[in-house]
Amino acid sequence: MAEITLIEGVRQALDEELARDDKVFLMGEDVGPRGGVFRATLGLSEKYGADRILDTHLAELSIAGVGIGAALYGMKPICEIQFADFIHPAFNQIVNEAAKMCYRSNGEWTVPMVIRAPYGGGIGGGLYHSQSVESFFAHVPGLKVVIPSNPYDAKGLLKSAIRDPNPVMFFEPKKGYRLIKGEVPEGEEILVPLGLAKVSRPGTDLTVIAYGMMHHYCLEAAEAVAGEGIEAEVVDVRTLLPIDRATLIQSVRKTGKALIVYEDNLTLGYGAEIAAILAEECFADLDAPIRRVAGPDVPAMPYSHPMQDWFLPDVEKIAEGMRKLAAY
Repeated sequence: MAEITLIEGVRQALDEELARDDKVFLMGEDVGPRGGVFRATLGLSEKYGADRILDTHLAELSIAGVGIGAALYGMKPICEIQFADFIHPAFNQIVNEAAKMCYRSNGEWTVPMVIRAPYGGGIGGGLYHSQSVESFFAHVPGLKVVIPSNPYDAKGLLKSAIRDPNPVMFFEPKKGYRLIKGEVPEGEEILVPLGLAKVSRPGTDLTVIAYGMMHHYCLEAAEAVAGEGIEAEVVDVRTLLPIDRATLIQSVRKTGKALIVYEDNLTLGYGAEIAAILAEECFADLDAPIRRVAGPDVPAMPYSHPMQDWFLPDVEKIAEGMRKLAAY
């Protein structure tokens, strides 16, 4: 076992899949010799050459469109959007073309591409470098939406996403790139199936559901309240679309209480869908209302660090949410 960072898990997955399949290639802004703004692709340009690690123009619509065309031609593009905030110009290509191609062709055409993007706040990035955009794409049938929360899953989920015949949106919590560390076996093939959530911490008093950086915080909060006699079960969603309804329902039926945590705006964030599923399927099992801890409904995350801290859920806010729900 080697302890690595989350971003190193991403880089290892890219390296291994480039070596495994010569149809795989990377494209994006500064992904070449510079290695990307977060250095996720560092060293890959020198190893695989400019024909497979393509520096693109600053045009997200073009990156997505070229990726779709290459995928239809039989290639397996991995398109990096430098920040998830910049993905909106490519929305039409992703939602109207990539997501619908298999359906509109009655299965004759598939789009085996991955779109990677760092998302979320916590680095003082302000309005245009801190957005959580996952709920936009989790609304679109034909896409798969994946968010890892640790190095093992970052590597295993990304490798599975690259091999999937469908277009996969792969959002990476940038706050956790170097903050989150974990053990990953060396010299082993690691594949984490898409579409499966994971109970990362068993508990009996309440279920806490999260993904990405918030899952990491939830584990810390659960350990904090355990000293107060509250045993929280923590579930990592991992794949937002398709969602693993069975794992979520099973956990909440066991504990009778549900707390959903995400850093996006509270209203119509991804956690609202989870709450709807649990309300429909677990109503008779619930001992308390379903609760959410999320970002406030303001247009964007502030640049000011104190205001950013006010916006973002953190360990203490989540722990307080657990205490209130446990006491209900």
